[in-house]
Amino acid sequence: MLPRDMVDLMRDMGVFPSILATCDNDGNVHLTFLTWVYPVDERTLRIALSSNATSSKNLQQTGKACIMLIAQDKALSCYGTAKLVKEKIESVKFPVSVFELSVERVENNLFPGGTITGTIPFVHTGDLLKASQLDAAVLEALKNL
Repeated sequence: MLPRDMVDLMRDMGVFPSILATCDNDGNVHLTFLTWVYPVDERTLRIALSSNATSSKNLQQTGKACIMLIAQDKALSCYGTAKLVKEKIESVKFPVSVFELSVERVENNLFPGGTITGTIPFVHTGDLLKASQLDAAVLEALKNL
């Protein structure tokens, strides 16, 4: 189960930089960086991915996933099973799919003598207005599915 303070932080930040691990039917692991993650509750994460991305294809094949959430004093590996809940977000011009990850196990991977001092630093580059509009559309879909 996700700690309540992590759920609150993710909701407050909106865009939340994270790392997603998936695997295909042959067991090949794929890692990707993502920012469209929304905690529905302490046991469910909604994530949005490009429909054509390797991670999206892997989740549709196996459903196996682990997402790493990093914040002050936390490096949480959230293991679980994902399912496709929306093939395409209609308000987004390119294909973006929504998955729900049922969190089955959470591990804090910090080790003695070290800590994390904050979230993964992230800023958009390029057209900031378009990026913020895209983020708003995707996060709205994640929240109100």
